[in-house]
Amino acid sequence: MQALAEKQNLRTVKSPLNYIGGKSKLLAQLLPLFPKYISTFVDLFAGGCNVGLNVKAEKIICNDNLKFLVEMYQCFQQNNLTEILQHIENQINVFALSLTNEEGYKQFREHYNQHKNPLDLFVLVAYSFNHQIRFNNSHEFNNPFGRERSSFNDTMQANLIHFIRKIQNSTIEFTCSDFDKFDLLGLTSNDLVYCDPPYLITTGTYNDGKRGFTGWNETQEHKLLQILDTLHQKNIKFALSNVLVHKGKENEILQNWIAKHNYLTINYIQTNYANSNYQTLVRDKDASVEVLVTNYEPEKIYKTPTLFE
Repeated sequence: MQALAEKQNLRTVKSPLNYIGGKSKLLAQLLPLFPKYISTFVDLFAGGCNVGLNVKAEKIICNDNLKFLVEMYQCFQQNNLTEILQHIENQINVFALSLTNEEGYKQFREHYNQHKNPLDLFVLVAYSFNHQIRFNNSHEFNNPFGRERSSFNDTMQANLIHFIRKIQNSTIEFTCSDFDKFDLLGLTSNDLVYCDPPYLITTGTYNDGKRGFTGWNETQEHKLLQILDTLHQKNIKFALSNVLVHKGKENEILQNWIAKHNYLTINYIQTNYANSNYQTLVRDKDASVEVLVTNYEPEKIYKTPTLFE
């Protein structure tokens, strides 16, 4: 049984970060919906990189507009694994980081904000509340201490080791750019642009635009959909993760865009529901209807309810 579990764990690489909206639990549904052959895969909103790390493609580009996150990934990619782990252990010991030492955490947070060492960001996240990444308008890390909950535990270390080995042995490039400034001109029909943007109708620290980085609002939503239209006109494939409904709210911008374009395929993603139709989900005040919208027809399409009848 243990050997089987280990074999299953090797199938995918899980991000060492607890990134809001991460897709690690949905990979089994998402990956079969991508084209069988992909030359260049662009993960335009990479976040924790769960999708980019596990997709099969000749070249993978993981992009995010949070420069400190990208610098951390680049540091993981360019440095020796043993030295990375030694640095983490050293900082934990120097600042006496633990499940209960809030003062040590605050001192280390101040140390990071002064020096911005990319590896220190990971250590800081390991002991922060819910392992989340938050910055204020001055680009200072300001997530509070994760008392009795957050630490650099064995699971996080194992995920980090697998993550580093993967990015050091794959053709993955990490870039930092706002989604609307990323250069997509060189892509071809053999490439795929995957978009997992902040969800307009959900609540997240990445939505508010109060971190000194670009937030997400209706203007950003429209801009992204226009970019996807342009990709389709250039015969470039794209896949968009999003939600149509969340806790009684409906993303009318996305719904209207889907209704206007007959070239789109809507693939419903099973999250917290099963064997439900769209009408039932809309009436459920706690429902979340997650989709993968593509401008191609996947070879494997999950059984979906009819949205626009």
